[in-house]
Amino acid sequence: MLDLMKIARTEADGGDLFGLLQALFEPADIRPDGYADAVVWKGGNFVGDVSPVAHSLTDAYALLGTLAAVDVLGLPYYAVPMWAQYRHDEKLEPLAWFGNLPCASIKWSTAGDAYVNNGKGGKVVVMGKSGNAPLRTQAGVYCNVRPYGCITVVRCMPCLPYSQDKAKFDVSAETGIIHSEMNTPGVQMAYACRRFLQMVHETGRIGRVAFKPTQAQEDGINAGILSWMLQGTKFEVGRKYAVDGYAEHRERVDRIIALLPSDFKAGMESWGGRVEQHIADTNYGLLLWDLIDNQDAIILATDLDGDRLTDLLADVSEPLRHFGQLVIDKVGAKADMKSLWGEMGYTTGNGRDMTSVMYRMEGPPIHEQTLGSADAMLLRLLDGDESMGGKKKPYDPRIHFVLIRDAYLDANPDNTTLAAWLDDALGKFDEIYGGERPGFLQGYEKLKAAIRPWGT
Repeated sequence: MLDLMKIARTEADGGDLFGLLQALFEPADIRPDGYADAVVWKGGNFVGDVSPVAHSLTDAYALLGTLAAVDVLGLPYYAVPMWAQYRHDEKLEPLAWFGNLPCASIKWSTAGDAYVNNGKGGKVVVMGKSGNAPLRTQAGVYCNVRPYGCITVVRCMPCLPYSQDKAKFDVSAETGIIHSEMNTPGVQMAYACRRFLQMVHETGRIGRVAFKPTQAQEDGINAGILSWMLQGTKFEVGRKYAVDGYAEHRERVDRIIALLPSDFKAGMESWGGRVEQHIADTNYGLLLWDLIDNQDAIILATDLDGDRLTDLLADVSEPLRHFGQLVIDKVGAKADMKSLWGEMGYTTGNGRDMTSVMYRMEGPPIHEQTLGSADAMLLRLLDGDESMGGKKKPYDPRIHFVLIRDAYLDANPDNTTLAAWLDDALGKFDEIYGGERPGFLQGYEKLKAAIRPWGT
């Protein structure tokens, strides 16, 4: 059994967390390319034909929950120390270590404004805040994909279509960056467009594009990239932008195309499906209609609008259920909207279970998840009253097990034995947490007793 309270207290007190955790692991036998001195640990049981997954050891419950889950499951894994104080002391280099590991990975995000020791007896906001932006740059991330219920958002990163100043607007022939007041990487946009079209083709879902080419100049280029990619395919385009972006910006779009691999569109001639091109703002209303009608849809958005779309998607189900209950009560029916929600085929909860996958231009994807109140929940554990006198529920670590399951299935797509074992482990988790939620430490003990670790 791990002494989870000792780990939590060491982190909260600013103790030697690195030394404490280092003693729990072995040095790994892999290193990211170009980082011979990277700190990478390994754990779990390296038995059977299972490709390991890399974990980022970040902060609070993102750290504690990960350590508990990997200890319960016993699957083979790598781990990179990345909590706020450590990545600050190492000037963000752990982000490069983690982002360049040659395996499927899980990145946890916690509050971005953590305060850390500055080495001079004072406190300072951690370098790089949550670390997400520098990690994506280091790892070569071009988009993240967020599936939630019937809606999947493909969010190109870090595309920020904002500019109005035509005098500053151009596309770099050397880098493909669409430059104005903001920088939008055209090469990443092309990869995101391809990922979007591939998903529309493979799933049969309707594809919706959330650009604003009539107002944001970068989106004129983005629309041109998509227009070029649709050429020679079997996609049916329903609603179209008033002006074809490739016809309007051909010279600049061609600069980006010249930077792509020569076989970038190989095989796309057989891809097909239905794509609708919308002005970005309209996607918020369309998303609501798609959600209400359970219309399976995939939305391609820039970083700016993708963030707003996924925020709305995460938040909208609770007020819809609330409105449904108001209608039920008004007509005098005896029904519970929360129960009806599932009976009617809806699967979205309160947004906390929304997963995200970051795709890299080279290497397997990185699965990511955010714990917004992880630090507050940790303090409640340390104070000895997780429920705050019954006002709160103890921390629910299910998302750790769900995310780990997704990452291992992604890394081992044909391993049916592993898939069945993971499903069984999640089933045992739900038996323990299905009723009155146990405290974090009590839940850990029950999970240890119920789940036989992989390879034992």
